[in-house]
Amino acid sequence: MARLLVMIPSGEIYDHDCVRWYQYQNIQRSIGNYHNIGDAFVFDSSLKLLNFEKIGVLEINNPDWDSLDRLREEYDYVMLRGSNYVHGEMQWHDTAAVLRKLGLPVLAFGIGAQAPVRGKLELSDQTVEVLRTMADLSTSIGVRGAFSAQVLSDLGIDNVRIIGCPTAFRKLDPDLRITLPPLADVEKVGLTIRREVSPTYAQDIQRYLTFHRDFVKTLANRFDTTLMAQGEVEEKKIVLGTDAQKEEAIAALRANGWAAQWYFDDAMEALYRERLFYSDVVADYEALVRRMDLVLGYRLHGNLMALANGVPSIYVTYDSRTAEFAETYRIPSYDLFGDAAFVLEDYWDQGRFDAFNAAWRGVYDETRAFLLENNVDTRLVARSGETRRADMLQVA
Repeated sequence: MARLLVMIPSGEIYDHDCVRWYQYQNIQRSIGNYHNIGDAFVFDSSLKLLNFEKIGVLEINNPDWDSLDRLREEYDYVMLRGSNYVHGEMQWHDTAAVLRKLGLPVLAFGIGAQAPVRGKLELSDQTVEVLRTMADLSTSIGVRGAFSAQVLSDLGIDNVRIIGCPTAFRKLDPDLRITLPPLADVEKVGLTIRREVSPTYAQDIQRYLTFHRDFVKTLANRFDTTLMAQGEVEEKKIVLGTDAQKEEAIAALRANGWAAQWYFDDAMEALYRERLFYSDVVADYEALVRRMDLVLGYRLHGNLMALANGVPSIYVTYDSRTAEFAETYRIPSYDLFGDAAFVLEDYWDQGRFDAFNAAWRGVYDETRAFLLENNVDTRLVARSGETRRADMLQVA
């Protein structure tokens, strides 16, 4: 049973391996701040894949240097939960120096790179130093997909495995499979929405938002839909705020230039008032997707939560991050900036999901091998019929 230090956690832990946002009972504490609860999905899922007896937090911003000798004795490794860390704006504070002094193995659990729409990905010297330090302290680094692996390779870091995201394996089911029901039987549909987006990564904001609006309205007219938000301030206020905060949020959306022009019309306002969902508790999202017949949309981790629970999901891809993720798992996906129109029937094809089923099994095996070769006690078991290559790696 491992003892792990978490670097950059995302939420508080309860019931050993469950995550919710900090002081979630007092929603007013964070209702005015954006936080992506999808990061908590990854943290929660990472914990569910591991056997551990003790967990702590490793500070990288204003660290207590005198405590590092003690932490080295009390813990077995440092875990960096998967996220979008490899980009030009990432701030690492004292991470490299802390990791070097601590000297513990690092479990980099599905980190990803993101390319801007224009120009090449430029990384700071600080980011390069952190990545190389983690590589030196690890048997391997787990990355989101082929693009992220190439970015690290270009830095001379080749001890990587493509493991996607731990959320895919949170149910610990080595035989997970998506089997489509007849589309005529689909009634309840979850729409993962992302209103806020950066022009650095999405090439056409007008196209992004107008398609998003029409996509939501079309599906809402066809199915019993739930709009699944993941942390934008106005959406949080509409779901969890006071009556005054709810109306304040509606007014803010009406006054927002992009939203007012291309997204938040009368029909969207009605849907927001009647069908919007948000929670600061990861388990609430999992309970929601289990009730759905289909989940689709913009949110990387919201969609993956559905797939992990055996619920079909279709991705709308709009940047290098979402495209890389869909490619890693061969998830049926619609390119928002492509030429084709979105037709749900085109994606309701068992062959498409069989490709996902096969890719999922391959990434499951890679994730298990990654954990074992890094000497991490994992709850992932070998799939039946496998050669147990990962187990042989551990023995070697």
